[in-house]
Amino acid sequence: MGNNTLIERDLAVLWHPCTQMKDHESLPIIPIKRGEGIWLEDFEGNRYIDAISSWWVNMFGHCNPRINKALTQQMETLEHVILAGFTHETIVELSERLVKLTPEGLNKTFFADNGSSAIEVALKMSFHYWVNSGNKKKTVFINLSNSYHGETIAALSVGDVALYKETYEPLLLKTITAPSPDCFNKEEGETDEDYSARMIEPMRDILEQHAEHCCAVIIEPLIQCAGNMRMYHPVYLKLLREACDEFNVHLIADEIAVGFGRTGTLFASEQAGITPDFMCLSKGLTGGYLPLSVVLTTDKVYDAFYDDYENLTAFLHSHSYTGNPIGCRAALATLDIFQQDNVIQANQLLIKHLSKVAEKFKDHAHVGDVRQHGMVVAIEMVKDKKSKTAYDWKERRGLRVYQYGLKNGVLLRPLGNVVYFMPPYVITEEEINLMAQVAFDGINLATRD
Repeated sequence: MGNNTLIERDLAVLWHPCTQMKDHESLPIIPIKRGEGIWLEDFEGNRYIDAISSWWVNMFGHCNPRINKALTQQMETLEHVILAGFTHETIVELSERLVKLTPEGLNKTFFADNGSSAIEVALKMSFHYWVNSGNKKKTVFINLSNSYHGETIAALSVGDVALYKETYEPLLLKTITAPSPDCFNKEEGETDEDYSARMIEPMRDILEQHAEHCCAVIIEPLIQCAGNMRMYHPVYLKLLREACDEFNVHLIADEIAVGFGRTGTLFASEQAGITPDFMCLSKGLTGGYLPLSVVLTTDKVYDAFYDDYENLTAFLHSHSYTGNPIGCRAALATLDIFQQDNVIQANQLLIKHLSKVAEKFKDHAHVGDVRQHGMVVAIEMVKDKKSKTAYDWKERRGLRVYQYGLKNGVLLRPLGNVVYFMPPYVITEEEINLMAQVAFDGINLATRD
């Protein structure tokens, strides 16, 4: 089978995510036959570095033999069982290990199917906690500008990226939005830490006015990924945790994209030394193999639901595939690799090399910002470097980089005018060099007038 045959079959029946399908009249879909390590290969033998970890999920490469082996063993034992009234060894072990690995105090796990579902769980659980605690006034959530938390209705409600949200505005929950602490707009000479620290003030103003009616503040720690990979300093998390405690409001940490080593530590919240009331995990949880998510929370939250049945305080949220044993086994195999290979420490060399190759982008005439947290690097193309004036989004400069990348063996999927690297952790320094050079040449091409 060649590429064209599968493309024809695809376009006859498939509606692809996050896609204007009319684009595919001129922009060919890439059919993938196989994957190995950081490489994807199509039906004609063309190979592509997966520089974005297939939407940020892949940790240890495609078709990882250690994860494959674990899944094969699990499928021979138990494929699925209802989690209401039943349990199984893989989910118990996974829960025990997650409780040990996450910030202290997150002692209970609640599983769902994907990232958006985890956000829904956390939002409902926070609201329901206040109801069970006798406080029915708390019905509103606070988010950050430029944030993203998923595509289901409630998850979309607490995001703030107009591209995804604007169409559905009549359907959404009303939220209160605080300005983001991302450091793109810091003053000249101002440090990231100073800027992020002073951006707590508008959040505190909102809490002072609205805390009585607010369930929780929801944030993406350190990186607003779908919001053009904008980044901020850990000091904001520390100050926000203090403010939430002061005003009696929950803190929800959406670590779906930034968890499992992306920011340089296992979880981004660690860098501020905080424990959120809810931590949402997915994506890298299974190493990129299967959909699975989990919300970790505290004993205090759990205890608010622990009651006699007739009082109707139970949390009745459920999914058919909650805690699927095969997904849990993939997660356990992923955690095994983190532990056995000392991945967080080993990644420090890759982080340094990413930083090194990122330097060459800083002097580019049409790069307004180069930023990095751990294993994530973002390069923002601008029309004018001094003023950081953005290109018109309709020009689709990022698409030009994407197309150039595919022609030269690298899967880059820019976010608007932002080119970024978020590769699997099995990438080598030589492959980083290739990835960066293709991105640099693609930016040169895309910014020619």
